[in-house]
Amino acid sequence: MSDFWQRAFVYPFFLFLLSLLVWAVAGALPAALFFAFGTSLRLFFHLRNLAALDRWVADPETRDVPDGSGQWEDAFSQLDKLTRQHRKEREQHSAALHQMEQATSALPEGVVILNEADRIEWCNPLAERHFGLDGGRDIGQQITYLARQPQFVQYLAMKNFAEPLVLRDMRYGDMVLSVKLIAYGSNKRLLISRDITHLERIETMRRDFVANVSHELRTPLTVVNGFVETLQDMPNLENDMARRALHLMGEQTVRMESLVDDLLTLSRLENAQNAMQEERVEVMELMRTLLEEGRSLSNGHHQLRLEIESQARLSGNTNELHSAFGNLVTNAVRYTPYGGDIVLRWEETADGHLKFSVKDSGIGIAPQHLPRLTERFYRVDRSRSRETGGTGLGLAIVKHIVIHHQAQLDVASEEGHGSTFSIVFPAKRRWVEVNSSA
Repeated sequence: MSDFWQRAFVYPFFLFLLSLLVWAVAGALPAALFFAFGTSLRLFFHLRNLAALDRWVADPETRDVPDGSGQWEDAFSQLDKLTRQHRKEREQHSAALHQMEQATSALPEGVVILNEADRIEWCNPLAERHFGLDGGRDIGQQITYLARQPQFVQYLAMKNFAEPLVLRDMRYGDMVLSVKLIAYGSNKRLLISRDITHLERIETMRRDFVANVSHELRTPLTVVNGFVETLQDMPNLENDMARRALHLMGEQTVRMESLVDDLLTLSRLENAQNAMQEERVEVMELMRTLLEEGRSLSNGHHQLRLEIESQARLSGNTNELHSAFGNLVTNAVRYTPYGGDIVLRWEETADGHLKFSVKDSGIGIAPQHLPRLTERFYRVDRSRSRETGGTGLGLAIVKHIVIHHQAQLDVASEEGHGSTFSIVFPAKRRWVEVNSSA
């Protein structure tokens, strides 16, 4: 910095000395004119360099930094160094961005970057195909202006992105997308889309196969069971081995019929084309029916009771809810030793949700089994499940009915100390009477 000021004052100092010399030789007026001429010359020098700087600033991409002279040469040299460094860094950033774009373009998922207002900041080519976007034209547009499916708009509005959304795009007919939002950075979100059309077709084929096979099995099983019952009732059947064989055949036939019924129920629930018929569900009447069914199944071996803490009714499907609640009650009876307690409870939580729960004093469930309880045919204790006549599909059916009603299945259990299975319904599922005279 000191060198800068020394160089800056060299010219004015010598100009001043020369002006004094002219004053001594020729007088004050020539000295003043000489000093003014020297100052003007210096000003012209600075203005010429400023003009060169102005021309460069107007178009720094195509023009080189001016050479300059004197102190301007040093300034331009520093500016040229900074410019080259900036260009190098920009080229590195551009290369990194290009590599990122190539990487995201190669991903098997569509990627859209959204800002805090759900406006598009960037998208890869696969996302353009999934949502019908144009990467050059639609930047800055709100995603809901372009992807207008009601389910997708609702998914964004709910701001609950724990589970992906399955989206059937009407514009492309058969395409089925799995869509998930991931928050990152400062109020930004990644919209990830995956084409699951092939998986959906395979799942549809599986459901159709199970439904068709189950339907075809029902008739022969009914015939076999009828003949077994007829043979069991024959008065001249004296062979103990034959009687035992017929008894076992009858048990297994009934079990197979129960399995077929559960498979057909599960297939119907999984079929997205079967829209749920909503109605007013009289929960108190349903609870009393469940209590009688539970006592009948228990045959007096357990203590069953109701705890009704709310008179609220539900908006839903009575048959489906009867099946879901009944499965929970049946499991409680099957897995609670004789003399145990089973409580059926209906209540309203502090946050306005409605909850049905079945609490038992049974054998309980170890923690490692809890995440898999709703899988098809998953059994905690296979031998005990076989003895009690379970099909392994009850909780899978409950899970699908819970999803139909936008509810949540909660399980609290401790091995050896019983279990509590709860279905929590959102407040919007409360049935509200509409006054027709209003």
